[in-house]
Amino acid sequence: MTSGTVLERTNSGPLNTREQRVFSFEFYPPKTAEGAQRLRTTWKQLGQLDPQFFSVTYGAGGSTREGTLRTVLEIRKDGHAAAPHISCIASSRESLREVIHQYKDSGIRHIVALRGDLPSGLAQSGELRYASELVKLIRDETGDWFEIEVACYPEYHPQARKPQHDIAAFKAKVDAGANAAITQYFYNPDAYFNFVDQVREIGIGVPIVPGIMPINNFSQLARFSDACGAEIPRWMRMKLESYGDDTASIKAFGLDVVTDLCDRLLQGGAPGLHFYTMNMAGPASTIWQRLGL
Repeated sequence: MTSGTVLERTNSGPLNTREQRVFSFEFYPPKTAEGAQRLRTTWKQLGQLDPQFFSVTYGAGGSTREGTLRTVLEIRKDGHAAAPHISCIASSRESLREVIHQYKDSGIRHIVALRGDLPSGLAQSGELRYASELVKLIRDETGDWFEIEVACYPEYHPQARKPQHDIAAFKAKVDAGANAAITQYFYNPDAYFNFVDQVREIGIGVPIVPGIMPINNFSQLARFSDACGAEIPRWMRMKLESYGDDTASIKAFGLDVVTDLCDRLLQGGAPGLHFYTMNMAGPASTIWQRLGL
């Protein structure tokens, strides 16, 4: 992500051109040979859109460590920029150092640093409890080698007791050396703009790129949203529920809603978009085309 590019909200249309904004797509490491082949097809299709980078997630407790690196290296070999995720929960400092230097030795210069989720059935959180500690460790180990992205939550982290606690946690990540942030997905653009206003007031100046979740399967989306604290507005939830098993109507409605959300974010000055693809090219590429990107 291009650091130092901060866009302010405007009512007169986009402030910057396509080239000055950051557009990216997120994948998860496939678990099977068939899944790996499908993902190759997906990134080749999305690669035609010329995004700034692809990112690849990292399983709880490092469970996909090798798969994450393997996927990133294959994407890079195919001619695209790629950034691995790394999470610190349930990991030792030494194991994290190994991963950080493995990425560095592989020539990777861009990383997404997260706290992550505690693996199911595991009681201990590991030596690092917060993403800010992971960012600091990366900086201590590698200096300015990596461009570091972190997460933030326009509707606040589900475990935050108060909004100001969540904003303080975000500031700690930036103070530790994060260059930019990607948000949890949301469907209320005012939540994003209000969050940006709040963090700018306390001196956080890094780019904050909205995370975008296309709507392809309502029951799956509802599970994700309940788990991560992302609100599905009541009018959207009722409309989606009303379609029942009519997947075509769910997808069509989802494309309309998410395209409008993206348009409003870009018109309001968002510095780009980061699409959570679920390893599918269709929904994100259709939204991209509708936006004229």
